Amino acid sequence: MLSQSQLIPRHIVVIGGGFSGTLLAINLMRHDGPRVTIIERGVKARGMAYATSNASHLLNVRASNMSAFPDKPDHFANWFEQHGGQPDGFASRQLYGRYLGELLETAQNQHSCLELIDSEAVHLSMDQHAVAVVLDDGRTVHGDIAVLAVGNLPPHPPPGLNPEALGDRYRSDSWSSDITVGLQADDRVLLIGTGLTAVDAALTLNDAEFTGTLVAISRRGLLPRAHGNSGHSTNDAPVAGTSFAKLLHQVRRRTIKMGWRQSVDELRPVTQRIWQRANVAERERFLRHLRPWWDVHRHRLAPQIAERLANMQMTGMLHVYAGALVNFVAADNSVKTIWRPRGSALAMEDRFTRIINCTGAGGDLSRSNQILLHSLVDTATIRPDAARLGIDVDSQCRTLNAQGAVNHRLLAVGPLTRGTFWEITAVPDIRRQVWEIARRLSNAHWVGGDL
Repeated sequence: MLSQSQLIPRHIVVIGGGFSGTLLAINLMRHDGPRVTIIERGVKARGMAYATSNASHLLNVRASNMSAFPDKPDHFANWFEQHGGQPDGFASRQLYGRYLGELLETAQNQHSCLELIDSEAVHLSMDQHAVAVVLDDGRTVHGDIAVLAVGNLPPHPPPGLNPEALGDRYRSDSWSSDITVGLQADDRVLLIGTGLTAVDAALTLNDAEFTGTLVAISRRGLLPRAHGNSGHSTNDAPVAGTSFAKLLHQVRRRTIKMGWRQSVDELRPVTQRIWQRANVAERERFLRHLRPWWDVHRHRLAPQIAERLANMQMTGMLHVYAGALVNFVAADNSVKTIWRPRGSALAMEDRFTRIINCTGAGGDLSRSNQILLHSLVDTATIRPDAARLGIDVDSQCRTLNAQGAVNHRLLAVGPLTRGTFWEITAVPDIRRQVWEIARRLSNAHWVGGDL
């Protein structure tokens, strides 16, 4: 067992320079914390979601709730106003990436103990006293604690799809600009998925003046709902001890009283605690039956984006179906796709010029292509969580090894901790998580700095 003095680090190595890793480093500086080294190939303080160059890709949370700091709730809203926005508006993700970049630059200018290394971590070892992170260029970075902040994993190919067999007809990265390259006016494009990632791909194609047909297919065929005006909560809001079954009943009852948006919004303070108190079977039932409904109601669209999608559907450019994709076969200049509409025993055949994977972030570590994560799993240093949503961690974000023992010197933050926290993919949740970790690692009882 490590003593408290041994757990106050002098040097923290943050592996990942996206939103979670960058914000953790910035908060460590704000708390007058230890030396920090961020390791990321091409550090930009953005992460995948905020590196987009498409101005049509908007945040799905109002500016008033997008501050990088929980102790400064108006920080981004004030910044956004200075750049021509409104606190109740929806900024572009491109602009939010600029905001994060400025925060990192300010932290670097104010603190000489923050270092960025443009490289990739490929191996990590540790003992009772330190960690050693090996980079792909042969260097080794030594520290007292390492934090995995690798963000979301790429989406996994769906069953029946062989990316190599489809070649140029398949795109695994829905945010890449090349999803529009080479398409003709009468082409048909399949979007696998109907969530926020599919919405981004549809907007990208629409902005590129693609005039062909988009077909989006998911198991339930649900598009994200639109934001609306907030209602007023009452004094019978859900409590943290509620089971998922009781919670669903309560949300339905309160939806009649105040509308679905408010009944879902008021769950935010208790969602993580409900998830953590649920057993494995309850979590599996939620993921299997309720997750699609939760996602479309919880993670919503800016009203103007919802309006664009509705217009695309009305004009016949976008078609959304519920069903199961069965098989994909390359045929000439198209892909013969077999799918079965939901509720039907009969399969249908369709042909598409291009297939775009819009299933969203992956979480199964065994299917990750990241060298470091493979190494950590293979050496039994970390393990997947029970639902295979990411990395298994305890309530303090310390990783667990294959036997379930705590790794005191290896933490994980951000979306890959959703197996423990579930609601940990959006800015409001991640900013709280990294803020609390930064305070603990800095042994801070106050917030320092004026970033």
